[in-house]
Amino acid sequence: MTPATSHAPGGRALQNSDARELDKFGALAATWWDPQGPSRPLHEINACRLDFIRQRTVLQAARVVDVGCGGGILTEALARQAGTVAGVDASAEVIGVARAHAAESALSIRYEVLTAEALAAQDPASFDCVVCMELLEHVPDVPSLLRALKDLLKPGGDLFLSTLNRSPRAWLETVVAAEYLLKLLPRGTHDYRKFVRPRELAALLRAQGLTVREIRGMRYQPWRGRAVLVPDPSVNYLVHARLD
Repeated sequence: MTPATSHAPGGRALQNSDARELDKFGALAATWWDPQGPSRPLHEINACRLDFIRQRTVLQAARVVDVGCGGGILTEALARQAGTVAGVDASAEVIGVARAHAAESALSIRYEVLTAEALAAQDPASFDCVVCMELLEHVPDVPSLLRALKDLLKPGGDLFLSTLNRSPRAWLETVVAAEYLLKLLPRGTHDYRKFVRPRELAALLRAQGLTVREIRGMRYQPWRGRAVLVPDPSVNYLVHARLD
């Protein structure tokens, strides 16, 4: 039986699994900017993510896009560092939140309701820096997403990713502990089967012609309200790749 589909802005058909992910994060839209709400972990890891990016590329005067930007927590931080910043997400609800908060913050950010694939078709080879954080573990076709991210880069451009390792420790910390015991995240936020091992991601990036320059673990410390970089990528990890 052919899966039922709907259509995302930009023309890509969405399978049921995509639609469920959009519904999941659309439901969080109203509380996205509440630092004590369901998106609290995103607020508390944001400084670590931003530091990882700005220490490895030149953001000043750069053209940057945040793919899967959600309500714009990282996007706004990037807009304070970079030349021109865009944010895209397939959820109209969270893009509405992102636009409203950017206006309140007097930030000029181009937000669009688009998939990565649609943006790559619209603006190929247009960005010095492409950022895609906490999205790989929520999409059904990781190679398609990575191909689109590569197509968005100018030659010599930098790609930054973060995702979750498919390891027993990641399952215990991000699903069992974070969702069920500590209730830091809504239940059902993550599907362990979609987590990606670092070596798998590195191979997929190389297949797209990208050079993997660094992989670092990111350790979230909820009791301290922050995240730090660590050598061990067994739970959360960040990746820097370049289109040489």
